Amino acid sequence: MAENIRYEEDRIQCSTDMSAERWAELMGGSRACEDYEELKGFVKTNCPNLYSTLALDFPNPYASGCGETETHFILAHSMKQYFIAK
Repeated sequence: MAENIRYEEDRIQCSTDMSAERWAELMGGSRACEDYEELKGFVKTNCPNLYSTLALDFPNPYASGCGETETHFILAHSMKQYFIAK
């Protein structure tokens, strides 16, 4: 179990824990999320601790800010962006 949690932590980067330069690098080439429900399913399967912590079973008023790049999904929630490696 601890191994899965570590993998999840290594996979996620939060916008509040990085420099503006790193944020701009991760946002480069981003596009809007086409299917928020699909993104939630990906998070639920691959990052269950994040899914639970953010209570993604409930409506997310920041859902319109979600997106993706070639390498990451971008989950917007609580005025933060979570960059999740694909």
